[in-house]
Amino acid sequence: MNVLEEVTITTKTILLIDDEVSVREIVELCLKDLGGWNVLTVDSRAKGLQGAAFDRPDAIVLDLSMCGMDSFMFLEKLRNNPETQAIPIVLLSAKARWLDSQILQQYQIAGVILKPFDPVTLPVQIATLLGWDFSPPTY
Repeated sequence: MNVLEEVTITTKTILLIDDEVSVREIVELCLKDLGGWNVLTVDSRAKGLQGAAFDRPDAIVLDLSMCGMDSFMFLEKLRNNPETQAIPIVLLSAKARWLDSQILQQYQIAGVILKPFDPVTLPVQIATLLGWDFSPPTY
């Protein structure tokens, strides 16, 4: 007797927080089309806190250098909320060069991707930093 096993494939969801419209659009398209992931986008850290708590994404991609709420205050709030404290974060920023491993460890940052970035390799870079298996979507 043959038994068919149902395999459930879950698509990862990424919350993208960036205040630059063009960057958000490019990153969203790359992660959706090349990564095969669901992408939720917001343009502020305040909306990012709400989105992270409400949507519970598998990961957050955050631009470190945005206007408004201080980046480290945002990270503190994210890490102090039981609903969001375990969500992995990848920083996508031109100003993250000065971050040392102690700061990354303190805020549980999975890694940093510097701007300008290569849109074609972005999903692979993110998956690698997060420790996710990556296979490009087939259409």
